[in-house]
Amino acid sequence: MKAFRKILVSAFICISIIFIGSNLFLKNMNTVESGRPYRVEINRIALQIEKNGFRNVDLSECEYVKHIETFSEDFYNSDSDYAIRKINGTLYRFDYDAGNNMGNTKIMIMVNVALAVMSIFVFIILIYICENILRPFERLKNVPYELSKGNLIVPVKENENRFFGKFMWGVDLLREKMEQQKRRELELQKEKKTILLSLSHDIKTPLSAIKLYAKALSKSLYSDTEKQREIAEKINDKADEIEGYVSQIITASREEFLSLEVDNGEFYLADLIQKIAAYYSDKLALVKTEFIIGEYHNCLLFGDLDRGVEVMQNLIENAMKYGDGKRIELLFPDDDEGVFVSIRNSGCTLDKSELPHIFESFWRGKNSEKVEGSGLGLYICRQLMHKMNGDIFAEIKGEAIELITVFRRV
Repeated sequence: MKAFRKILVSAFICISIIFIGSNLFLKNMNTVESGRPYRVEINRIALQIEKNGFRNVDLSECEYVKHIETFSEDFYNSDSDYAIRKINGTLYRFDYDAGNNMGNTKIMIMVNVALAVMSIFVFIILIYICENILRPFERLKNVPYELSKGNLIVPVKENENRFFGKFMWGVDLLREKMEQQKRRELELQKEKKTILLSLSHDIKTPLSAIKLYAKALSKSLYSDTEKQREIAEKINDKADEIEGYVSQIITASREEFLSLEVDNGEFYLADLIQKIAAYYSDKLALVKTEFIIGEYHNCLLFGDLDRGVEVMQNLIENAMKYGDGKRIELLFPDDDEGVFVSIRNSGCTLDKSELPHIFESFWRGKNSEKVEGSGLGLYICRQLMHKMNGDIFAEIKGEAIELITVFRRV
């Protein structure tokens, strides 16, 4: 806002300079021109008097000179402006009207009015920009910083501003989503911790029994072979019990750690493709990667359009990272079971033996050693597609890898 105030002051100073400069220029022009027209006319008439005499002068066509008076007692008394010339030894008084200079005064007034209107218009625009664009943005300047610190309760005031109203609403919605996600993660961690503590406690009972039986056997407390066999079977049972608890711990640790909400409905395939094309056509052109979108027949699909876009973006980003950067194709193979959307990138470096694992969480292939990533992108895609009653799979065709999503028709 301080920078904008400087702009406002600078605009005021510039307009003031234009005002003063224009008025000085017009005033100087009036001063220069005001002494010329009527003097030229007086000199012309004086020349006529000198040649033809006073009586032959016709003032009907004169613009400035209205009356000529020869020398008399009231020679110097006149209600109008006058000039005196001595012609052939006689003094003549030329009464003239300089009222025609009012035209220049009108021009000056019109120029000042135009400048005033322009100045008001400029200041209205600047104030409008300040109130409707800069001030709403000013309210948001601390929000990203607070979110980066993990402060998700910072409020964002609603605003019906036509420029930033939707943006501010989106930022507030993002904040609320992040807050909800954080709350769900905390609850999930709490549940997992409770389960792990409970199972860990349950393991202690069979473990204590095993230790007790093992100690008894080590001290030869059971000399009877049948009794020893019975104790061995009990140890085995307790070991199986512990194994069951361990399996539960592994299952709990592998439970869904990502909360992926899907709002299923109906959307058109063309809407999905248009959103992807709008974003990646320019982005891929900048990195000189050929982006090909094949022909398709528009139809109504079941699922969540936003989540569908997210899946396509993940797949294309994956193709950009692991391909050779020459070409990415968005194709639509024909199939009666559903709508197939295939993303194919050139320069496949993935072994066929690794293909079945690419949709597993935290799994990364040998071709990802020099590429940053978490191993969750394709896993998330599969989870989202399953929640939309669709599917996703991969194929290697020659030197290209093809990731194919299957959407359900409505």
